[in-house]
Amino acid sequence: MEYNFKAIEQKWQKQWVDNKTYKVEIDKNRPKFYVLDMFPYPSGAGLHVGHPLGYIASDIYSRFKRSNGFNVLHPMGYDAYGLPAEQYAIQTGQHPQITTDTNLKRYREQLDKIGFCYDWDREIRTCDPEYYHWTQWAFIQMFNSYYCNQAKKAAPITELVEAFNAVGTQGLDVACTEELEFTADEWKAKSETEQQEILLNYRLAYLADTMVNWCPALGTVLANDEVKEGISVRGGHPVEQKVMRQWLLRVSAYSERLLEGLDKVDWSDSLKEIQRNWIGKSEGAQMKFKVKDSDIVMDIFTTRADTVFGVTFMVLAPESDLTPLLTQPEQKEAVDAYIQQTKKRTERERQAEVDKVTGVFTGSYAINPLSGEEVPIWVGDYVLAGYGTGAVMAVPGHDSRDFKFARQFNLPIVQVVIPEGEEATDPATWEDSKDSKAGTVINSDFLNGLSVPEAIAKTKEYIREKKVGDVKVNYRLRDAIFSRQRYWGEPFPVYYKDNLPQMVDEADLPVQLPEIDKFLPTEQGEPPLGRAKNWVYKDAYPLELNTMPGFAGSSAYYLRYMDPKNDTALVGKEANEYWQDVDLYIGGTEHATGHLIYSRFWNKFLYDLGYVVKEEPYKKLINQGMIQGRSNFVYRINGTNKFVSLNLKDQYETTAIHVDVNIVSNDVLDTEKFKNWNPEYKNAEFILEDGKYVCGWAVEKMSKSMFNVVNPDDIIEDFGADTLRLYEMFLGPLEQSKPWDTNGIDGVHKFLRKTWRLFLNANEEFEISEEKATKDELKVLHKTIKKITEDIEKFSFNTCVSAFMICVNELGSLKCNKLEILDPLTVLLAPFAPHLAEELWSLLGHENTVCDAQWPEFVASHLVESTFSYPVSFNGKMRFKLEMPVDAPNNEIEEAVRNHQSSQKWLEGKTVRKIIIVPKKIINVVVG
Repeated sequence: MEYNFKAIEQKWQKQWVDNKTYKVEIDKNRPKFYVLDMFPYPSGAGLHVGHPLGYIASDIYSRFKRSNGFNVLHPMGYDAYGLPAEQYAIQTGQHPQITTDTNLKRYREQLDKIGFCYDWDREIRTCDPEYYHWTQWAFIQMFNSYYCNQAKKAAPITELVEAFNAVGTQGLDVACTEELEFTADEWKAKSETEQQEILLNYRLAYLADTMVNWCPALGTVLANDEVKEGISVRGGHPVEQKVMRQWLLRVSAYSERLLEGLDKVDWSDSLKEIQRNWIGKSEGAQMKFKVKDSDIVMDIFTTRADTVFGVTFMVLAPESDLTPLLTQPEQKEAVDAYIQQTKKRTERERQAEVDKVTGVFTGSYAINPLSGEEVPIWVGDYVLAGYGTGAVMAVPGHDSRDFKFARQFNLPIVQVVIPEGEEATDPATWEDSKDSKAGTVINSDFLNGLSVPEAIAKTKEYIREKKVGDVKVNYRLRDAIFSRQRYWGEPFPVYYKDNLPQMVDEADLPVQLPEIDKFLPTEQGEPPLGRAKNWVYKDAYPLELNTMPGFAGSSAYYLRYMDPKNDTALVGKEANEYWQDVDLYIGGTEHATGHLIYSRFWNKFLYDLGYVVKEEPYKKLINQGMIQGRSNFVYRINGTNKFVSLNLKDQYETTAIHVDVNIVSNDVLDTEKFKNWNPEYKNAEFILEDGKYVCGWAVEKMSKSMFNVVNPDDIIEDFGADTLRLYEMFLGPLEQSKPWDTNGIDGVHKFLRKTWRLFLNANEEFEISEEKATKDELKVLHKTIKKITEDIEKFSFNTCVSAFMICVNELGSLKCNKLEILDPLTVLLAPFAPHLAEELWSLLGHENTVCDAQWPEFVASHLVESTFSYPVSFNGKMRFKLEMPVDAPNNEIEEAVRNHQSSQKWLEGKTVRKIIIVPKKIINVVVG
């Protein structure tokens, strides 16, 4: 009876579908457990073996929780909008829906082959109008809401209008783009158009002019992670910084709550720290610096108010509104040229490239509000317009980037005085610090003798007294740019009346993508939707031409999985109250500052309005590591079409060339396949070693360009899905990156075959004994139950695979084929190798699926030893071992030692002076 993995896997995959084995409904008699994967963007290349790593881990855990009595929600869907499909449409004229549908079909086939326990009845696609109906609905709610800082929650914009009508802005503490002041009478005197323009200053979804990454060749705004070194990741086109009218989401209003929420979730410390740094909370003072010979006042935020006495120059962001106002005529040409140069770098690059110091002088001077000194005003791209006030007071004695800037342009650096007893610090190594030993500024009697914390506190108080500033909390987190000049994205539910945005009636949702003739911007430079005919609302009002970004569809998808067929709500009350939140979320760390921030914001907003029951969407989050490619190389003798094997290459001058790993086995090249792989190598010659061509290898990122992408379909064809699942887990700890190396996969496959043979007799027929299990067999089983259960809970899946191998080897040595042992072993194996487990479960006579089998209970008594093997020594030298009951009294042990036949040799002619017994340790016989 052969282990025919192909037949077994096809059989059970069909039965799971036919029997709806993985369909899940609300069941209030069982506790819920929600396991979620970060859903994929389906590319045309399909899955490679690195993609399923996190999916396999979540699948194992889902099956484990189900066997432990939980009602497990484990859904899957697709992040189906994206720039690649649109670019392909531009190049070929093929509608992106066709490309996307083809890719989705390919992904689904591959996912099904691996045997995941997804409830496909809950599948969502972000490009499905039934899904983005609710993305549009959520946007409308944000447009119709503002954020109250006092209540720390979102509220209907109508409440803010009522407050304006009653008291104007007096006493209001709300999130806004710009601080405005007006009375109730002034508000009432404004036209409806003016009032609507003012409300955009407060809405959580709002229109504003903002700096963006604009790619002229792609005709769209790009996110920071879509740009590298001023070039688009997609296509390699130049990207520039540009001010554009865009939709934004006021994510910054939730900065403090996003920080506080990190204390309530089970995430890694490193991931929390990434988010904390991204949100970037700073407590400090905001001061006013008047510009010399001008009415202009510069607002400056600093976390070190005490260092204002050490300011030697000011720096403006290139895109600051003040930059053109403060640029003197003689400096205009230089400043304009610098601004154009800056447009080629993203804000992320400007912050990351700490050693790249550039700047230009405006020709203007500011007045230090405390010292009265004049300081020059420069422009520098290490300052960002969107962080703080877009201007900094530069204190090169305290800040490393200010110091580098001062050195670069020969600007003054104020020396720092160190408190008594401390060594002087070189300004070149000086960093910001709140440490009380950091030091104080020399040129101010006002601060001499104070520690840094004392100096900061005193300066803040002085700033308030002088009315030149106030204490303030700042955040680095920026509002999210929510517009894209693309076709293939969610349409906005927005139309324009008198050039002001209005929301489409909820009854008219979804606003669906129209058909257009081309997927390019119009000849007038409008986004592709400008090509649509009759793209109007109620036959009169033009609809928004931009579409939403990719993160729009992924920001609340986890909620839709709870209730995917609901046509009256994003998620119904009953479904949300039952499923509540995600218990386990698995995905890549690359989403730490994008998706995870936005989805947490989205969830908190819906929580404020009462649409969801939990403020944080994800309880526990695990970032799986990356499976790296194991690249192979052939060595071409320079100037020839001849290739030399690895260990002979040093005899020639060669060039290493990447070769497709799929025509290499255990680092040995299939030379015939190599000739057919590329026409260039059709007539290739080979210098072999021991009759074979040995390739070189290296661990690199898995990439098509390095020909090291391994298709999981090929692994499944050769070894089976269960082997693939086990092997990916066996490669190493889930959260670490590790290389893919097919050299070890055969060992995992042999383990599965060995497991299969436990159920067969000498004639290769299925045969199970119902005899009582022996003590040794029960010990092996329960040792394995304990290990597997504990390690699954710790997500240590690689050690689980090792434990299975040890277990099967030990049972094989014991020639165990007993139902009492193999039945629970099958249940243990089911999360890891579900196809094999289902087949064995069925052969064992069970009619139900192994998915519903109860997880085996660990019985500690089976691991308790009833006997102990004592090493018996004579005068300190161990001579033999004696098996005794663990509770045997000393007199019985002594008698057994004296009478043991092995003792006679060492007792002959000698007298026993003493027998020393250390229970469950040693026995030492002293003779003389």
